[in-house]
Amino acid sequence: MKKPYEDLKLENQLCFPLYLCAKEMTHLYAPLLKQFNLTYTQYVVMMCLWERDGMNVGLLCCILLLDTNTMTPLLQKLEQKGYVERRKCSTDGRELKIFLTEKGSALRDQATELPHCISERVGLTAEESGTLYRLLYKLLDNIKEG
Repeated sequence: MKKPYEDLKLENQLCFPLYLCAKEMTHLYAPLLKQFNLTYTQYVVMMCLWERDGMNVGLLCCILLLDTNTMTPLLQKLEQKGYVERRKCSTDGRELKIFLTEKGSALRDQATELPHCISERVGLTAEESGTLYRLLYKLLDNIKEG
């Protein structure tokens, strides 16, 4: 017979190792990102913009699952660092688009080794990484649908 509080043990929680891994991954990136004067969250914003420059703030928030109250100060900091420029859309003044500056575009070339450094550090094979990636996105999709 199952004990009544068995489900409350940390060792029986999926959320706990996910939380720990997320926290530790962020810590793993910190010293590498320091050379670029970026936080992890600023880095993921930059990665989005490296893929699609000129993205509007709403789409950026949607992709990163961040609200505008979080995104606005992030973008302000990136703008102060000279990496991005915020511009109102010419067809709709309410829409704000984010563009990389020359400095922000150049940062992409400087950051190309980051994924490799992290991959070496976490020590998963390409197959294990792929499986974990798919499972995490399946979990995320299930949570968002529910």
